[in-house]
Amino acid sequence: MTRTDHRGRPRTVLISGASIAGPALAYWLHRYGFQVTVVEKASSPRLGGYPVDIRGTALGVVERMGLLPWLREAQVDVDRMTFLEGDGSEVASLHPHAVTGNAGGQDLEVRRGDLTDALFATVRDDVEFLFGDSVATLDRTGRGVDVTFHGGAARTFDLVVGADGLHSATREKVFGPEEPFHHYLGYCFGIFLMPNTFGLANETRMWNGPGRAAALYAVGDTDEVYAFLTFARSEPPFPALADPRKQRAAVAEAFADVGWHVPAMLKALPDVDDLFFDAVSQIRMPRWSEGRVALVGDAAYAPSFLTGQGTSLALVGAYMLAHSLAEQDHVAGFTAYEHDVRPFVTANQALVGSGTAPLIPRTAQELERRNERLRGLSTLPPGRGRTAHSALVLPEPPATGRPS
Repeated sequence: MTRTDHRGRPRTVLISGASIAGPALAYWLHRYGFQVTVVEKASSPRLGGYPVDIRGTALGVVERMGLLPWLREAQVDVDRMTFLEGDGSEVASLHPHAVTGNAGGQDLEVRRGDLTDALFATVRDDVEFLFGDSVATLDRTGRGVDVTFHGGAARTFDLVVGADGLHSATREKVFGPEEPFHHYLGYCFGIFLMPNTFGLANETRMWNGPGRAAALYAVGDTDEVYAFLTFARSEPPFPALADPRKQRAAVAEAFADVGWHVPAMLKALPDVDDLFFDAVSQIRMPRWSEGRVALVGDAAYAPSFLTGQGTSLALVGAYMLAHSLAEQDHVAGFTAYEHDVRPFVTANQALVGSGTAPLIPRTAQELERRNERLRGLSTLPPGRGRTAHSALVLPEPPATGRPS
């Protein structure tokens, strides 16, 4: 089956972004017979990054892509999560499932790069990838979208989809500046890899003070650990988002007086080349499409890492958008996509509650109440923690096999 426009050509779709939502959407659109191009400003697939969760409904998406067995093999193993007082003494040490609500260990945690690699490998032979380029302009006049690329090329597509993340350039070009849609949740964070000089293996250790958390996350028994530094801040750090020096300065200032292993983390910070710094925020939009342009994943509805659902929403949103476009024009398709997915998004974004991060309380009193809850969780078997996600029933996928 090949979808065609009024002139009998395959319907063409440009996807901006090749992280998670982009390749997943490309895979399903190709399965439905669309001619797909993916543009990505990085020079190659981004294979680094911190571990991410694949939960609930999203497991059904990767299973239907044939990726579930491979991702289960790639699953990271963390046996223990230990919480520490401000003086470094232990609050509780428990299985991570008791915190995440991963009942029976059904959900997946994999390195972001492993998921990106799997998605790219699944679709790279079927769609066009333009690495090292990005969209310069979008002109939505006429019967398509006229696109010029920063590399100099100019092409026309029937549809364009922005899958380019929290700070989406596609969203800005079509819907305007980010600020009206950016809901800051009161925290900033920095994540980076550093040498494992701490003797950690298959575990997470988290130090907490009011409004601050420092964690070391050892995925397996390796010579590197992920360092997480999260802190409360009244205003979003917009000036620092485009300036790595300001990012490092903000992190160093927030943790300058902290003990435990934090001095070693701050000592490593100036030399790391993979610092990922951002505000803890959600994207909330009144609509996810305008004319022939739509958004998917974090570009449309980033839930923040406090929910643990960003990757899952990207995978589910991509699946549902492709399905919605398969048998109807883009107007009806975009409407159906939003109608079906918005309740799922809203429920998962609501997991943050009022915006207070349960594992990073802002006051000494809230921290002590959290510690008491953790001590109680340590007496429960794995999988008895909070519910970690909402569910959505997936429609049936297209018939097995690729369109010719």
